[in-house]
Amino acid sequence: MTNLTLKQLRYFEALARQGHFGRAADVCAISQPALSMQIKELEETLGTELFERGARQVRLTSFGEAFALRVRDILRSVDELADLARASQDRLVGRLRIGVIPTVAPYLLPAIIGNLTRINDGLEIHVRETLTSRLVHELAEGRLDTAIVALPVSEPSLTEVPLFSENFVLVRPSEDEGKPVPNREALREMRLLLLEEGHCFRDQALSFCNIRSALPRELLDGSSLSTLVQMVSAGIGVTLIPEMAVGVETRSASVSVAHFQSVQPSRTIGMIWRKTSPLAQQFLKVSEIVRQSADAMRKQYKSSIVDVGAEQ
Repeated sequence: MTNLTLKQLRYFEALARQGHFGRAADVCAISQPALSMQIKELEETLGTELFERGARQVRLTSFGEAFALRVRDILRSVDELADLARASQDRLVGRLRIGVIPTVAPYLLPAIIGNLTRINDGLEIHVRETLTSRLVHELAEGRLDTAIVALPVSEPSLTEVPLFSENFVLVRPSEDEGKPVPNREALREMRLLLLEEGHCFRDQALSFCNIRSALPRELLDGSSLSTLVQMVSAGIGVTLIPEMAVGVETRSASVSVAHFQSVQPSRTIGMIWRKTSPLAQQFLKVSEIVRQSADAMRKQYKSSIVDVGAEQ
């Protein structure tokens, strides 16, 4: 057992995650034969096989699954040792692995990255854009340092820091501009376009409309806010989008945008990170930069929101 190396453990973890020697080798930036040799040496040291080799993919053995859990804990602890050294410095240096949900990333990331790199010279930012559930999982495994998501996530092992709240707006075909804004009850009777299953923004929109049962036939799914807005432009239905997306998503679409007049759907955006991370104080500074970036951006897109009429 004394011959185990961190390099072997990282190669093992990559192969366990990818399930394919070629993809794992690419992730580790080594050749496939070199990866295979390291995994074989690891198995020989342990005296048992870690993977079942198939023609197109590999699977963990039962021992490999138990081994993987311990390896991820070890690698996370090693990374946190490195973070401990980084935490002793006044500013962030090195690599920052940050996750962002898809309904925030296209609109806020350019400002965030620009401000972070300007303030923290030499900071190397790696961005991961995916759904909240995956970001939380990757944070827990130590594959991300922090993430920007809609709160709450209610995960006991994570710190949650609220950054800002924003309303959702109604996007309708351009010919509907000036018409009364439908209330929640009227919206349920319309052809409502929503993001596909798994997006927290979809759940928030359904909650606002008080739709909890099986979705009616009039509700259609899209893969992105861009798709939804273009579908509205084509006259297929109506949708909700967050305020931060208005400037980007509506500039090339024939649509009208309006606030709801009484009860307004909204969300709170925040940052999350592991409670055990030594970089907590640095992440608090990052969260302030994110907050300031969002405030500056909101001043720009507020002027593009048009209020019309009372709700019908």
